[in-house]
Amino acid sequence: MKESPLTTFSRYMTGKVSRWVVIAVWVLATVVLTVAWPAVNQTEVNNAPNLSDNSPSVEAEKLIKKEFSNSSGVPALLTWHNESGLGNEDLKAIQQMAERLEKEPLEAQSSTPPLHKLPLPALQKMISKDGTTLVQPIFFKENVETDVLEKNIDTIKEEVKEQVSYNSFRTDIDEKDKLSTRVTGPVGIQIDATSLFEGADVSLLIATVLLVLILLLIIYRSPILAIIPLIGVSFAYGVLSPILGILADKGWITVDAQSISIMTVLLFGAGTDYCLFLISHYRDELRKVNDKRQALINAFKGASGAIAMSGFTVVISLLALIVAKYGAYHRFAIPFSLSILIMGIASLTLIPALLSVMGRGSFYPFIPRTPEMEEERAAKRGKPIRTQKEKSRFGNWAGNVVTTKPWTIIIACLVIFGALSIYSSQIKYTYDVLSSFPEDMPSREGFQVISDAYSPGELAPAQVVVDTEGKPTDVEKVLKKHTLVSAVSTPQSGQENKNLKVYDVTFNINPYSTEAMEAIPKLRDAAEKALSQSGISSAKSKVWISGQTATQYDTMTASDKDTSIIVPLIIIFISLLLLGYLRSIVAMLYLVGTVILSYSAALGLGWLIIHNVMGANAIQGAIPLYAFVFLVALGEDYNIFMISSIWQKKKHMPLKQAIKEGVSETSGVITSAGIILAATFAVLATLPIQVLVQFGIITALGVLLDTFIVRPFLVPAITTVFGKFAFWPSKVKVVQEKEH
Repeated sequence: MKESPLTTFSRYMTGKVSRWVVIAVWVLATVVLTVAWPAVNQTEVNNAPNLSDNSPSVEAEKLIKKEFSNSSGVPALLTWHNESGLGNEDLKAIQQMAERLEKEPLEAQSSTPPLHKLPLPALQKMISKDGTTLVQPIFFKENVETDVLEKNIDTIKEEVKEQVSYNSFRTDIDEKDKLSTRVTGPVGIQIDATSLFEGADVSLLIATVLLVLILLLIIYRSPILAIIPLIGVSFAYGVLSPILGILADKGWITVDAQSISIMTVLLFGAGTDYCLFLISHYRDELRKVNDKRQALINAFKGASGAIAMSGFTVVISLLALIVAKYGAYHRFAIPFSLSILIMGIASLTLIPALLSVMGRGSFYPFIPRTPEMEEERAAKRGKPIRTQKEKSRFGNWAGNVVTTKPWTIIIACLVIFGALSIYSSQIKYTYDVLSSFPEDMPSREGFQVISDAYSPGELAPAQVVVDTEGKPTDVEKVLKKHTLVSAVSTPQSGQENKNLKVYDVTFNINPYSTEAMEAIPKLRDAAEKALSQSGISSAKSKVWISGQTATQYDTMTASDKDTSIIVPLIIIFISLLLLGYLRSIVAMLYLVGTVILSYSAALGLGWLIIHNVMGANAIQGAIPLYAFVFLVALGEDYNIFMISSIWQKKKHMPLKQAIKEGVSETSGVITSAGIILAATFAVLATLPIQVLVQFGIITALGVLLDTFIVRPFLVPAITTVFGKFAFWPSKVKVVQEKEH
């Protein structure tokens, strides 16, 4: 009888010569690619634009740069503060700094106010009303490298230190009778954001490797078995990093520190899972078959389909991000999907080859043997036969419960998950960049100083540009009427088109807040109405708004639009893949439905912890889409692995028995895999960036819900209730249950 291609492939992977060929190919590929191409972290770009060129705020910014060049430039806001009040000595230091910047401009410096030329009374009028703070803006050219900006700020720090005879940048902002200095604004935020990620990918990689190693040692109590998955993941990373590096170096993709951090966690978490799926099958087969090679072939045949399907599901889901218009989402697509693809290939080639070399020794000191081997070993040693536990107590218990009390399980799960899902509707979202950073970060401290001393909106005013067509308008008057606006500047005329007028609009609240963002369309409507009342036609095309608040509003709009497209796309892709794999519409529907329910419950549970325990008032607006992509795709992994076991067993045993056996058989490995995956995502919570902390917490909770509730209880309970209808429309012969 002709053997299947899968058997032929598995025989090749485990052959005495070919297994070494496979290992050599991976080693050679890693070495050659590492030498020939740059590593991914050498090509990261952390200031890549997120909004498309046709976004309203981007178009407005281009117009302002063209027509109002005096308004252009990226500011670093040098914030001088003395809790006891700025004195003459403090003002002298400020003027010395201004003189230094005029005589010896910093690299890429475009302009800065000549504060040293102002008489002391005039300078004192620039101090905040409480007398504690003065903001000195320093403008730099557009698109300056972060390294250059950081070097410039270091120069400023050294100069200020010489002038005041101590390091005012390290002085506590609440300290009395002492000058404190901070750099905030776009430049300060950019520098601080970059420094937060410096070395984060290396420390995250080390922490993730150690965590996975420790968990594998605890779970399997075998040092060799703990190392094998890490070897597979390490080689996958070794191949992946230079591939992404050359793609980024050629300008075909853009990678940033945030995507590299999440990619590292994804690779080690999901990659270890795929390895464990094969290792679990191999251990079971070693207890049935004397020939270790044949056991590995059987294990490969049993696990490869589920591994390939699981990996393909995640790859397709992550690749769906490529349709996103928002840059941060779009940039994730290739690195994430490619990492899972390469890891899937490693799981089906390198890991079998390594297991073939190590054989039963992979599981030392708890080596799995067949009953005959155990008898022979016991006879030689003159000791009783060692019994090997094949199924976990939790798995046996869960298998019994879901087949005897399925409706109890379903109702309980729906009540708990439903309550958490309803609670998720209470989540508040923010697009405030600063709120994602630590409170003691210099640029955030500087922002807080400005907010306390001045109107908080002065940190980032909005700029409203209108085309008056030479007609008098009431735009300034209308803009001032808005309740969130504290001041509107007198208009400036465009350099080429004198009919263009620009107004600086200062909010009386945090310009990064949701309330300020929601005011942008209202300001636009008000300006358009004023133009229309002046007899200007097509008023909607004659208003442009730029600034940080407008940028965040466009970010929210773009993010919401991407979510409305990507979420249905992922659901459709996963549904089609499951339908093709299981050939059952019913099973496809409830497998997808349970994972979506688990995702919404994870959001609710995450908000419960983040808001009520950690004290956060809102979560970053990007998190729901990030969490959805990962939880729905990775959640289906466990469902596929378990349901594959049930589908195979139902061919030769009653369905309830197949469910019971399937749950029991897969319980140990899926629980182990889920704990490892959740733990790797939880590592993100150790980073000082709130968006990654919140994402790590919610994703880890979602994985745990899938691992301990959805997979062992809810899905098999639903399968039990549906019975043979779970396979519809497939024509499946079901073994009849025995009558008791």
